[in-house]
Amino acid sequence: MAPSVRVPQQDRSRATRQRLLEAAGTCLSRDGWSAATVALIAQEAGISRGAAQHHFPTREALVTAALEHMFEQRKAALAATEIPDGDRAETVVRLLIDYYTDDRFRGALHVWTAAATDETMRAQIAPLERKFARDAHALAVRLLQADDSDPLTRTLIQATLDLARGLGLANVLSDDSRRRDRIARAWAAQLAAAIRTVDPPS
Repeated sequence: MAPSVRVPQQDRSRATRQRLLEAAGTCLSRDGWSAATVALIAQEAGISRGAAQHHFPTREALVTAALEHMFEQRKAALAATEIPDGDRAETVVRLLIDYYTDDRFRGALHVWTAAATDETMRAQIAPLERKFARDAHALAVRLLQADDSDPLTRTLIQATLDLARGLGLANVLSDDSRRRDRIARAWAAQLAAAIRTVDPPS
C-alpha cells in the first residue's frame, strides 16, 4: 500500500479558506444577505462553523473577503480575454455588461443593500466598493486601449460602467437580455466613435 501523503497545514488552511470564500459567494448569490449566515456558508463549504470562524471571526469579515475574492476572479478573467481589434468597443461593452449581470454581482448587490442601512457594515463595504470602482475603470481603459487623460474619454468610460451596473440592477428581477443586447450594440457604436485611443503596448 502506498504511504499516505500528508498535506502541509498551511496548504490545508489555504484550501479551507478558498472553500469558504467560494461558498460565501454562492450563498450570497442564491440566498441573499439575511440567509447567508456563517452556519449556512460553512455547511455549503463542507466544514464546521467553528472552523469557519477560526478563519473569519465574524460574518462581516467573511463576506468582505468573499467580495474581494469574487472581484479578483472576475477582474482576472476579464484581463485575460482576447479582444479583437475590429469590434473592440462592442466586445468590451458586452464584457463589462456581463461583468455586472452575473451571479457574483447579484451576491455583491445583496451586501450593498444591507450596508445601506447598517453603519458598521457600510464602513467596511464603502472603501472596498471605491477600490472596485477604480479597478474596474482602469481595466476598462486597458481593454478599450483608451486615452484616459482625455476628459471626454474618461467620462464616457465611466458612463459605460454606470450603464453596465444599471443593466445589472435591471436584470435582478427578470431576464433583460434582449434589451441589453440592443443597448450594448447601440452604445458601443457611440463609444467607438467618440473615445480617444492610444497605441497598444508593443
